[in-house]
This record gives sequence, C-alpha cells and structure tokens, in this order.
Amino acid sequence: MARTRDESAEVSALLPLPPATFHILLAVADEPRHGYAISQDIAARTSGAIKMSFGTLYRSIQRMLEQGLLEEVRERPVDGDDERRRYYRVTRFGTVVARAEVRRLAEMVRLAGATSFALKRG
Repeated sequence: MARTRDESAEVSALLPLPPATFHILLAVADEPRHGYAISQDIAARTSGAIKMSFGTLYRSIQRMLEQGLLEEVRERPVDGDDERRRYYRVTRFGTVVARAEVRRLAEMVRLAGATSFALKRG
C-alpha cells in the first residue's frame, strides 16, 4: 500500500528513532509482549549490552502509544497469565516507521563503508 504524503511526513518527523524506541519495536516485531518480556528481549538481543531501566521502558512505551507506533492488546496472548500485565504490539504505522529506520540505518552503514571507518574483515 502506498503511503500518503501526510503519512510520509509523519514518518520523517519521527526519524531518526531514539535507540530505546527502535529496540522496543524490534522486541514486538513478531509478537505482542508485556513490559518485562520486552526488557528481557532487548537484553537477550544485545547480549546484555543494553539493560533498559523500567522507567525508560515505560516512558518510551507511553510515548510510542501516543505516537501510534504501539497499541495495547486487549486479549490475553497467554492463558492464565497475570491479569495486571499489559501487552503491546506494533501498529501498521509502527511497522512503516521501523522499516524506514532500518533503511536509514542501512544507508548510514553503506556511506560509512566508503570511508576509512569501514569495518575490515579478518
């Protein structure tokens, strides 16, 4: 589906994404998760290099809900789960924004590859 001019402007206004936002989007890319599971996914995905504080996590989630990147899931993805847990999933708009950020980052890496900063193998 083609993006409208308004949606393209909305996407551009959010880029570059803050690292916390990008990591949260990666954590919910394939399935809804609750806050603690998002935190655990980020730590695992980064081999423990990033351990997001719960203050940062939940402030980021709140901002992402307001921006339309995430939505709260009303149905419980896990039977018998703690009813206090709130689950979040990426929205269609969040997916568009995440893909735009991936393209932006890939272009940055491509540009760096043409300089003395390029990663050398071996």
